[in-house]
Amino acid sequence: MRKILLIFFVILFNLAACNPCFAIKIGLQTEASSSAIGTSVKGTIIDANTNHTICDLDAMKGYEIKPYHNLMAILYNGTYYKIDSDNIVIKTTSPGFVSAKGKWYRGIIMIQNKNGKLTVINNVPLEDYIKGVVPSEMPSSWATEAHKAQAIAARSYALANLGKRARYGYDLKDTPEDQAYGGASKETPDTNYAVEQTKGIVLTYNMKVINAYYSASAGGQTTAGGWGADLPYLRSVPSFDENIKKNGHGVGMSQHGANNLAKQGYNAYQILQYFYKDVKFAKVNPSSYN
Repeated sequence: MRKILLIFFVILFNLAACNPCFAIKIGLQTEASSSAIGTSVKGTIIDANTNHTICDLDAMKGYEIKPYHNLMAILYNGTYYKIDSDNIVIKTTSPGFVSAKGKWYRGIIMIQNKNGKLTVINNVPLEDYIKGVVPSEMPSSWATEAHKAQAIAARSYALANLGKRARYGYDLKDTPEDQAYGGASKETPDTNYAVEQTKGIVLTYNMKVINAYYSASAGGQTTAGGWGADLPYLRSVPSFDENIKKNGHGVGMSQHGANNLAKQGYNAYQILQYFYKDVKFAKVNPSSYN
């Protein structure tokens, strides 16, 4: 298998057809009655409608945002103050992290009042998003090449599904319904290394980024096709996880199988070309990240 996969490996190229926004919007909370927020360094709240500063935030201090009619209110030193906006942004004034749902995130937090409930979104650079996905989807103690395969699969899935949750105002959820995402709070040096070593690399089929489905384990054999869709790059193959009970839909890459192959000496590209049929690797134009 190794020799065949090496032959099919192609030189990376800039995928001109794929020019994603520098950031991806991840839904953290939908229809929430309140949201606890904060910043690791000095921060600020900005009215997203006017771009005017509403108030400053102290470092490492917790605040609560609640809907107030069609606007919002912030709990500050035990008192609620009205925010004359239905759409705000929480950001740091120097390099640091923003907080929501009890976790730290890179990028910014967006909060919108929609029909008296809050939608909380992490607007984050794509590569920083992947740094929060890999250790949320795969144990950080696993093999580096498995982490790299996971990073490429997760990046491909994200780009193939931009706008999937547009009706809520964001691209993807932070749950396994799309991809588990724990923000900067989940990052580890080992998994960040895997993301950095595969920066911008995606899986393609016929010059399009693929929906790189994956699951924890397939129980010995992956499933062809995905939810009724006849996707030619998805096939049924031995999943190298036969000693592990099936966990998930079993379509595409088995994460346990990827780790077992990595421990046998296969690299990330070989692992991915095993689980996905006739795919090529492309590198998204780095300028689209800046």
